[in-house]
This record gives sequence, structure tokens and C-alpha cells, in this order.
Amino acid sequence: VQDGGFTPGLSWLRCGSAEQALHVLDQACGNLFYAETNMNRASSRSHAIFQLRVTRRQLEPTGSAATRARICVVDLAGSERVKKSGVKGKHFQEAMAINRSLLALGNVINALAAKRSHVPFRNSKLTRILDGSIGGKCRTALLVCVSPD
Repeated sequence: VQDGGFTPGLSWLRCGSAEQALHVLDQACGNLFYAETNMNRASSRSHAIFQLRVTRRQLEPTGSAATRARICVVDLAGSERVKKSGVKGKHFQEAMAINRSLLALGNVINALAAKRSHVPFRNSKLTRILDGSIGGKCRTALLVCVSPD
């Protein structure tokens, strides 16, 4: 992966049409894993990242020019208090990893907002992968789903 280093289990697929990209997204949604905890009946056990990279090539008299864009759709697993959620074993390890990566993401966002000279992108795989999407010349939109349960 160009922006995030090597990440095991990450797949890059070339799509030739919007329909193919939607099919890949649908397949990716099938890879999401949920488990029940004391706090949430359908707790997401990992973050999901779907990056769509688009390249438009234009033939010109002097050669070809390309315009590139990237859309990154991220579904972050929610942070849960391990003690309240009652998770144990493998799910405990997953919850701890989720909480660590969300903390790292928060640290990156705080560093960017404060315009610090050092932004700790390398503190987690999540922030390494999102490096090009949360700093520099990008536009970011945040959608938050909150449940009163």
C-alpha cells in the first residue's frame, strides 16, 4: 500500500466501471464481523476502510495527462468500556485494539487541529492508512451514528 505501509489482509482490486466498484463494496461489507457484548447486541469488531481511487487519463498532443482522486469511506468500530462490555478472550483483545487505534486517530486529529510540527500518523495502522485522507490537501466529512441504547 502506497500510503499506509504493508497491511496484512488488505486487498486492492482494479474496477473498470461503477457497477464493478459497487460489487466490490458489497463483497467487502460481507467481510465485516460483529459480536454481541453487554453494551451492544451488534458490536463491530473492526474498522472497515473502502478506498476508491479514480484516474482520468486525457490524451494530449504532447502526451497523456492524468488526474487522480481518492475517496475514502471509513466505518470505525465504536469505543467500548471493556469493563462494562463484559468482553473476554479474543473479543477483549479486539476491544483493546479498537480503543488504541481510536486513541491514535484522536491524537492525530488533535495534532492537526493544533498545527503541531509532528503529527503521529505512524502510531497505528489505521492512521497510517488514512494519512492522505485526514491531513494536507483533502476534504473530510464526518457522519456520526449515535444510538441511545
